[in-house]
Amino acid sequence: MDIRQRIGELKRRKNAVILAHNYQVPEVQDAADFVGDSLELSRKAAGLEASTIVFCGVHFMAETAAVLAPGKTVLLPEIEAGCPMADMINGRELRSWKAQHPGLPVVCYVNTSAEVKAESDVCCTSSNAIAVVNSLGADRVLFVPDKNLAAYVARETGKTVIAWDGYCYVHHRFTPRDIDEARTAHPGAEVWVHPECPLDVIERADKVLSTGKMVLEARATSRHEIVVGTEKGIIYRLARENPAVRFFPARETALCAHMKMTTLAKVLHALETDTTRVEVPAAIADRARGAIEAMLRIS
Repeated sequence: MDIRQRIGELKRRKNAVILAHNYQVPEVQDAADFVGDSLELSRKAAGLEASTIVFCGVHFMAETAAVLAPGKTVLLPEIEAGCPMADMINGRELRSWKAQHPGLPVVCYVNTSAEVKAESDVCCTSSNAIAVVNSLGADRVLFVPDKNLAAYVARETGKTVIAWDGYCYVHHRFTPRDIDEARTAHPGAEVWVHPECPLDVIERADKVLSTGKMVLEARATSRHEIVVGTEKGIIYRLARENPAVRFFPARETALCAHMKMTTLAKVLHALETDTTRVEVPAAIADRARGAIEAMLRIS
């Protein structure tokens, strides 16, 4: 019995499903029941009837699933798969920052720990951040932790978005030169970039799209070549689903080391041993759930 068959057998026996982020390695995407971005996977976790969720992503994503699916077993196949941006702020730091800006609503990016979500009014993802900020009815908001996404939201909403000094190291490294060189190399291509990129990169793009919206746009596009300015793992899914379109990374080195830590062997091990289980203390989970559900009502 090969590894895929063994995983399938254990899934049936344990009533388990596998969720995988768009940046996961191809073998993991192929083995997953659902592949998506943070918002899609959050929604999926909340509505699943399975007893066990194997989350192929990074730690904050598994935490979010645990918050939205209380009573279910949530397994993270690689416990060291974290998110450097999520680690740039903790609950204590956010409480202190809020005290410096009394009365302002706090929007937290989904790329945060459960304790940060618990200190926030509403969560957001890259696909719905603009709608979330517009929904608050406030001219000034606090936004954690991604300063690049905050700058993009401020530009699009006209609001004053006071940002924490955090960023995704993969997207933060994109430069205007990357986009210019990609256009030179692929003169007929349309350029898509993720809103976690710096504004000077966003301003050079044709479209600004979350990974989930890239998947949808790829299905509808009439273009034959697309340059993609995000973690290059998504190109596997885009190319597989849209064989008539050619996709090129805007930056060859746009790789998240943490996203690549999960392998099919680790997925199998997680199912065999029920490790590593991700749990969130009830007091934190209840408050974090409020921020996440507030987002889901908007989206």
